[in-house]
Amino acid sequence: MNRLKSAFRAFKYRNYRLFFTGQGLSALGGMMQQMAQSWLVYRITDSPLMLGIVAFAGQVPSFLLTPAAGIISDRHDKRKIILLADIAQMAAAFVFAALVFADLIMPWHIIVLSVITGSAGAFEMTTRHSFVPQMVEDKNDLGNAIALNSVMFNMARLIGPALAGVVVAVSGEGICFLINGVSFVAVIAALLMMKIKEHVYTVHKSPFNELKEGFKYVFESVPLKSIIMLMAFVSFAGSGVTILLPVFARDILHGDSMTYGFLTGAVGLGALTGALGMAAKKTLKGLSALMASAVIIFGAGLFLVSFAGNLYMAMALLLFVGAGTMLHMASSNTIIQTVADDDKRGRVISFYILSFSGFLPLGSLVSGWLAKIFGVRHVIAAGGVLTALAGVILLFFLRKIRRSLRSVYIKKGIIPSETVVEIK
Repeated sequence: MNRLKSAFRAFKYRNYRLFFTGQGLSALGGMMQQMAQSWLVYRITDSPLMLGIVAFAGQVPSFLLTPAAGIISDRHDKRKIILLADIAQMAAAFVFAALVFADLIMPWHIIVLSVITGSAGAFEMTTRHSFVPQMVEDKNDLGNAIALNSVMFNMARLIGPALAGVVVAVSGEGICFLINGVSFVAVIAALLMMKIKEHVYTVHKSPFNELKEGFKYVFESVPLKSIIMLMAFVSFAGSGVTILLPVFARDILHGDSMTYGFLTGAVGLGALTGALGMAAKKTLKGLSALMASAVIIFGAGLFLVSFAGNLYMAMALLLFVGAGTMLHMASSNTIIQTVADDDKRGRVISFYILSFSGFLPLGSLVSGWLAKIFGVRHVIAAGGVLTALAGVILLFFLRKIRRSLRSVYIKKGIIPSETVVEIK
């Protein structure tokens, strides 16, 4: 019982409970839309390249806007920023639904709406990550809150695509877009019900100087620099190939939308397992080693998936892909949230998000193009090998990262100065 209570200890904070509930319902709708959109694109275009182009259109705003989002997040009320971004995404979802129901949807519609959704998402994601510490008073509970966020999002990743696969097969893609639009009501209501202490935001520098200061701060920190560079590479080489799952489902496994939903759900189940493991973790010890190991697991799983000959084998291997992905993201996010200074956290988070959301569209575009030339199996296998190699390289830098983490944690009072236990 005590172990279970410890795993959910962030729930003792009212604001966090509201946040968790609202974001959970919204994430479920978002995952349903994501699956439906990918299937819709491939259904009406029959093109792996177009899958890459649409993914690029939705993800590239992060590359352009995330740095600005970090500055705005550090300067202004985080709750209001999230509210405005969620309203914009809700409106886009309803427009998506209307176009599909009216049978007017065209590829260029999807590209334009993906740009709008991605632009709002750049502000929402950056601010949401930096908003979590305001809801958790005890910083020792921050890692648990981040892990529970991962549990929530991956429950959505598990249930959403599988549910969307059934809905699309029975009623078409439009229902999924409508459900996503309605789901934003939950997160908007949760944000309005929160009682957040007023924070005075002071501005002393120009946006350019603040951005430069944040960049310098990140690259003078060994842990922050290592995490961001690793995330950028993994996003390009590994995560980008996940846009090929609809092609894999239909052309390799000879399935339909439900097959695609099961594949995506398997990734979610693996990620959920990894998130629950992180939630049960009571200390910061071992995070850097876990991060490297997780990347290797992700890459190895991706490589083996490329050889899968049936749905069950693919789903079993995608469990490892999901677990590796989640353990990598949760461990790196926890390190960043605990290492970054309060007045720079928004900018640091923006660089972190930029590292995966900025390089992900490029990886998606390149993966779609290469799949058209070499085939989906070869592209997935190559992405897996490169990702695993990045994790192996990180292992050689762990000692230096550990020393730097220990120094920061002592300075912040997270661990006592007299401790002899190395943060690994």
